[in-house]
Amino acid sequence: QGERVNGWYAVLSGLVLLESESQGQRRSAFIGMPDGEWFGEGSALKNEPRRYNVVALRDTWLLCLPQERFQHLYATSLGFNQYLAQHLNMRLGQAMTLIETGRMRSPDYRVALHLSRLFWHGQRKLALSQEELGHLVGLSRQTVNRVLQSLEQRRLVSLAFGRVSILDDESLTAFLTNPGAE
Repeated sequence: QGERVNGWYAVLSGLVLLESESQGQRRSAFIGMPDGEWFGEGSALKNEPRRYNVVALRDTWLLCLPQERFQHLYATSLGFNQYLAQHLNMRLGQAMTLIETGRMRSPDYRVALHLSRLFWHGQRKLALSQEELGHLVGLSRQTVNRVLQSLEQRRLVSLAFGRVSILDDESLTAFLTNPGAE
């Protein structure tokens, strides 16, 4: 947070958490970035110091599209700008969903949402520990464990050490659409 931006980053492998830190050292997690996700486009576009911390939750390899190359593509490439607009639209949808979820939804809903395709586009077997998921969702590991057990009883997920597998995307989506229904 506060460092000069070097470019636009992608997670090649691993998992990073984007978070802010207040003056009183209280942290607020924004979003997790799994393999294949790009982040930092806002800072790269505005060419301003990074406004949040990027925290690796496990061993992580990043790729950096250097700032000069990013700015050149932004100024000259229609294809790059179309991809960037789609990416920003996806990120805006995630942000709006997170705002609503943080204000109005139960822990069960928050965990289910963070397992959905909104955040894990192509992956359905997530190498994700309960502690990591807790960091992403902003809940304790114990609460995440309770919610995952409930989702497993509903046959939406299966659990193994350090792994959550999504068993039924349609039912997970239905749960998110109507979380009170059984």
